[in-house]
Amino acid sequence: MMTIRLKLGKNIKKLRQRRRYTQQKLSEEASIDYKYLQKIEGKNPPNLKIETIARLAKALKVTPATLLE
Repeated sequence: MMTIRLKLGKNIKKLRQRRRYTQQKLSEEASIDYKYLQKIEGKNPPNLKIETIARLAKALKVTPATLLE
């Protein structure tokens, strides 16, 4: 069973790729560290603050709920 953190990371990566954003571009748009985004999309993602989820959702032009679907 996939954890919510893994699912969130996979969804962020999928949406980022659909928008043709690099990790660098998305991290800049969301005002987060590039290496932190790599961890979020990785195999052992960290717990995210609600604020970080909101910034990523805004940068990807989706709702926070979309990231968790």
